[in-house]
Amino acid sequence: MTPAPEPGPRWLTESEQDAWYAWRRMFPLVNAEIARDLTQDSGLSEADYDVLSVLGSTDGHRMRISALAELMRWSRSRLSHQLTRMEQRGAVRREEVATDGRGAEVVLTDAGVALITEAAPLHVESVRRHLIDVLTPEQLRTLAEVGETLHAHLDTRRKP
Repeated sequence: MTPAPEPGPRWLTESEQDAWYAWRRMFPLVNAEIARDLTQDSGLSEADYDVLSVLGSTDGHRMRISALAELMRWSRSRLSHQLTRMEQRGAVRREEVATDGRGAEVVLTDAGVALITEAAPLHVESVRRHLIDVLTPEQLRTLAEVGETLHAHLDTRRKP
């Protein structure tokens, strides 16, 4: 019979603590550099780019607002405020769903298409400069595996 684990915190081992500290130091630094470049290069915030890039990759450059909020893991309120700011700049517009009248869609405007078309090459170059080109192919594979594992774990926890 296996003894029951001791009550209390399961403190991190030295190697676990090294991994945790590396994550805590790395993530905000890389993200901040890429976000700074995005703003300097295109005048877009991370939130702007996220919305534009998702809509830019959909058929008809449109999506139900509820589906977009779910996909982006944003509250409807957060997305609504973001869309209001983007509508004021002419990047998106909201439309009633013609087939059912219950929902609304967000649609990328021609100005929004132009924004993402101009921003994407500069953004991907920043991602390369601050992340992709810094790591070896093996490190990139490991990073992708770690990301997928964590995503699957957290995604499963969100489901009822």
